[in-house]
Amino acid sequence: MPMYKKSMLILFILILAAAGGTLYGSYSQEQVVILDAAESQAKTELQGMLTVYVTGAVNKPGVVTVAEGARALDAVNACGGLLPTADQEHINMAQVLQDGQQLRVPEKQAAVAKDTVGKAGTTQGSNGCVNINTADEKELDSLPGIGPAMAKRIIEYRESQGGFQHIEDIKKIKGIGEAKFNKMKDKICI
Repeated sequence: MPMYKKSMLILFILILAAAGGTLYGSYSQEQVVILDAAESQAKTELQGMLTVYVTGAVNKPGVVTVAEGARALDAVNACGGLLPTADQEHINMAQVLQDGQQLRVPEKQAAVAKDTVGKAGTTQGSNGCVNINTADEKELDSLPGIGPAMAKRIIEYRESQGGFQHIEDIKKIKGIGEAKFNKMKDKICI
């Protein structure tokens, strides 16, 4: 093949590559514009919304999304309202919420002591067991295999998860396995 034809072939391939790159670039640029439009639309939809974590004495504790400028009352209602044991005296339902805030609805102290007060003055269930949803650190520490650190973990778990639904749920606490649970299962209740 003569040198002239080789040069023309190389030039033709370069022109094709440049044309292909130009077409690809304009196509990619259109896609970027579409993505930018979708992204700005999503931002517009999320503007004016707050995400709040509601825990404690509410029907369905968890993360809720409310309108900007919403009050604590709006977040509590988004969680299904208050439980009968909620202490409305110690929460400001008119409080303006902020994005990322944790709102904890406390329980009435009378509701905690309502179960029954045992001989030693501890909060116990009707059969003399320790209520793992309401017991304080000292009462939890009195359970077999539970020390002060484990008692703190139990309290942290129930505050962050909204309490235990079944006594078996205590096994979700790090350090409480089947053996420890079997030692304490007759001494705990909900």
